[in-house]
Amino acid sequence: MRNIIFFLLAVVVVHATKIIDVANIVGVRDNHLIGYSLVVGLRKTGDGTTSKFTLQSIANMLKAMNIDMKPIDIKSKNVAAVVVTAELGPFSRQGDKFNITVSSIGDAKSLEGGTLLMTPLKGVDGKIYALAQGAVSIGGRNTKGSAESHPTVGLIYNGGLVEREINIDLYNQKYVTLSLKESNFKNSVSIQKSINSFYSTQVAVAMDSRTVKLKKPANRSMIEFLAEVQEIDMNYSVKNKIVINERTGTIISGVGIKINPIIMTHGDITIKITEQSDLSKPAGSMVVDENMVIGVNENELYTKKGTTTVANLVRSLQKMGATPKDVISILEAMKSAGSISAELKIL
Repeated sequence: MRNIIFFLLAVVVVHATKIIDVANIVGVRDNHLIGYSLVVGLRKTGDGTTSKFTLQSIANMLKAMNIDMKPIDIKSKNVAAVVVTAELGPFSRQGDKFNITVSSIGDAKSLEGGTLLMTPLKGVDGKIYALAQGAVSIGGRNTKGSAESHPTVGLIYNGGLVEREINIDLYNQKYVTLSLKESNFKNSVSIQKSINSFYSTQVAVAMDSRTVKLKKPANRSMIEFLAEVQEIDMNYSVKNKIVINERTGTIISGVGIKINPIIMTHGDITIKITEQSDLSKPAGSMVVDENMVIGVNENELYTKKGTTTVANLVRSLQKMGATPKDVISILEAMKSAGSISAELKIL
């Protein structure tokens, strides 16, 4: 049986954190860029003759250099067509450099050792914001010293160069908006209270479960104001959540997420969870801990009242011989039946 990887995270309903960790400033964000180009200098690992768009791109490039050649006459395997993607950070200025990602879109076997030709990178509005060029790095190697098994995606460190700036004029603004990373009315109000308490005046107003509007104090610039706001401590409420990765069998849960009594059958596993004020331990039973016992027939779980949690349920199922797939299916069924109230997220 595969081991069940089970991480126990302490459940804290409310804890202190900084506003910068839970909220973003509206308008201050990365911007996606994309471009199309060619990677040259490959060792016969580029696109074959079946990638007609690659051959046409090579012909177009040569024509721009006053070399007229038909795509059908090009036989080179040292070139690969690629899509270039990047993130342009906020407040980036002309001449700033950033990393770019190069991904093959043809039938190239590898981009190792290749060089990306100069590539215009466009935003969603179709305007060119940066240029990209440079040697492609495909990352690490495996234990045998050969390239990774899928070396058709590479990075060019500092291969992007900003040509057009995206103007964000924060300095002259009087108002700014915070957007919570997760929607929560309690956290929205908590941010409002923490900021107003810090400045001893009404500068923050919670507009909804995700939006808090701020007004700059008269004695500070907007930049100084935001720098202070981001470092203010607040009481942050965390929702109970169970995260399941079905591919790896990984389950991440808080140790305090409770399960209500339930009787259910999954395959040859029958689970009967009953709460007892005084936990009995019949002869032949398996004691999981002081709060949970597996019955003699190994399909009944007895728990002490108020102690049935996802953590000790999974631990018991593991001792009963349940596979990761069984555990995940059982948790999903319990959630559907209403026995588990916490949010269940499947990856």
